[in-house]
Amino acid sequence: MDLATEDGLVAVGGDLRVETLLEAYRNGIFPWPLSPDFPLAWFSPDPRGVLVFADLHVPRSLAKGLRQSAFELRHDESFTEIVRLCAAVPRKGQQSTWITPEIVAGYSALFAAGHAWCTGAWIEGRLVGGVYGVKLAGFRSGESMFTVETNAGKASLLAAVERFRGEGVAWLDTQMVTPVVASLGGKELPREEFLGRLRDATRSDTT
Repeated sequence: MDLATEDGLVAVGGDLRVETLLEAYRNGIFPWPLSPDFPLAWFSPDPRGVLVFADLHVPRSLAKGLRQSAFELRHDESFTEIVRLCAAVPRKGQQSTWITPEIVAGYSALFAAGHAWCTGAWIEGRLVGGVYGVKLAGFRSGESMFTVETNAGKASLLAAVERFRGEGVAWLDTQMVTPVVASLGGKELPREEFLGRLRDATRSDTT
């Protein structure tokens, strides 16, 4: 990763085929389209955001809100719809989305190949929150999240964490420490430490 720029940019261009995405994630690199002028950029930031499950903290107000909620939480359903809603649902302070149609297609193919995951929250049959990411052996990433109803995205993320714990996974690559990740106990790791954890987590990967 010696060729990465100060902000973690590794390369520009390429494609989003399943094989390309898998090779990138095995090496701690992820795609992040910046603008129409740079339709596909690849990053490996330093430091790197992670959520270590042993350090997970659920704020009291969030825990109370989730107890009072009526979410039906489901895993690995409506993957493409969740990705599209992550692109479409507005976020405070964000004018545009990095989730292009090419990203939607690429990650949907990755899901069909068994290397992506999602968790969604439904109320009366309506999808109101969700999160998706990549999976490789003992590695999981969280790519994006959306919320239509209060706490629906966080409920989806916490349900995913419980699922991963049951699968023997110990942490989630969040790429950056957003306010949501920070509120749950997320932290930053130096790139080299992250890459070491990634190698350990994917040691049994045979894809």
